[in-house]
Amino acid sequence: MLEVSSKDFVSKLQSESLNVIDVREDFEVQMGMIEGALHIPMNTISDHMHELKIDETYYIVCAHGIRSERVTEYLTEHDFKAVNVQGGMAEIEQFL
Repeated sequence: MLEVSSKDFVSKLQSESLNVIDVREDFEVQMGMIEGALHIPMNTISDHMHELKIDETYYIVCAHGIRSERVTEYLTEHDFKAVNVQGGMAEIEQFL
């Protein structure tokens, strides 16, 4: 499974256009979300896979990096290119 540190993710985010999927719940994203991120709660990811492009890379974000790790594994098993953002929004926020 591919992973990126929160610090490296923020650096990439500031220098290039990334496909970001936020898998947190609705109440969590109300506190703030990465601009341009696609919000797909973890439990609904299978319902939205038809919206994703098989040839693009997706950076998966959650609150602390645990749910995103599971979603990254799931998407990878279904032939998508997915990268887990370690530490989640808890760590990302300190670099923004």
